[in-house]
Amino acid sequence: MNQSLILVLMIAVLAIPLVLNSRRQKRMAAEQKNLLGSLSVGDRVMTTSGLYGTVSDVSDEATIGIEIAPGVETTWLRQAIREKVGPDLVDEDEDIDEVDSTLTGEHESIPAEGTTETGKSKN
Repeated sequence: MNQSLILVLMIAVLAIPLVLNSRRQKRMAAEQKNLLGSLSVGDRVMTTSGLYGTVSDVSDEATIGIEIAPGVETTWLRQAIREKVGPDLVDEDEDIDEVDSTLTGEHESIPAEGTTETGKSKN
């Protein structure tokens, strides 16, 4: 009886992780399928290779068009889309130097009218 109990426990120890892992893989596959089905023009995405872009064409079942720069559109397999991402951190109209100084806390000081950069009066 003792040997059969040990055998059952060993099988359970091996079987439980396999069952849990297969359930996790099925759930992830379903999430990926839902993601690929929900893509629409204008969505920001990241591919499996790390390329960020905006969805520009969803008319084909197997491929998807991604605009990676203004006027530059590439075609990818739908399965290459890893995830939807948020909007860009930097707007096109905004100067990158302004964003960098805001993020690092550095601000360019502008001397007041009638003074030099050291703050002394010109007079």
